[in-house]
Amino acid sequence: MVTIINAEGLLLGRLASNVARRSLQGEKFALVNVEKVIVSGHRAMVLGNYHHKRQRGSREGGPFFPRRPDHIMRRTVRGMLPYKRQRGAEAFRNVMAYVGVPVEFQGREAEFETIEQAGIERLNNPRYVTLGEISTTLGAKY
Repeated sequence: MVTIINAEGLLLGRLASNVARRSLQGEKFALVNVEKVIVSGHRAMVLGNYHHKRQRGSREGGPFFPRRPDHIMRRTVRGMLPYKRQRGAEAFRNVMAYVGVPVEFQGREAEFETIEQAGIERLNNPRYVTLGEISTTLGAKY
């Protein structure tokens, strides 16, 4: 059974930590609308931080940081898992992220887990940037 979470309007870190914790317990997740996940903070600061992450290292040796919103979401969840160990690798395989709502989940909106069910809070601060805006700034074509 896959738990489908509509990520629209949710905070990136809080969503990722919740998903990481529950995936370690064996749950499978499909995160839809990840391009609408928000990162709190001033726009210039957030975009500068992600640009710095992207430019760090070398082209040949890494570290490699993704551009697309679904890949950034999975990378954030991966950072909260012990992904180099078997237990963490299995938990990471149970997490899938999608831009928009894929065809296999259309018509199943009633099954989407709500924010209250997921135990994730919304942001009350008006200063935020969406993951889609960050990806576009980094040069993603999704």
